[in-house]
Amino acid sequence: MREVERALYWIILGTMGGNNRARILKELIKMPQNTNQLSKILNLDFKTVQHHLKVLEKNKLVVYKGGGGFAKIYFPSPMLEENIDSFNNILNQIKK
Repeated sequence: MREVERALYWIILGTMGGNNRARILKELIKMPQNTNQLSKILNLDFKTVQHHLKVLEKNKLVVYKGGGGFAKIYFPSPMLEENIDSFNNILNQIKK
């Protein structure tokens, strides 16, 4: 198993909040968004989304552009985009 796959498994399946992190990644794959947009779409508290984005950023699964606060637009990282099949396989495991 490659390092990125291990990271994805740990971030999504191995920790509390993994389901919300998977939901955030799914939304960002559809369209880059800021924290406020994600919190509204996913019906999650702003600070909860902010926390999960920090975890995803630390693990190199998302990147952001722009300034601070609402100006930060989050995107899937190149590493996530290169390993989208692994991400989708993990999502399929969640659904089972």
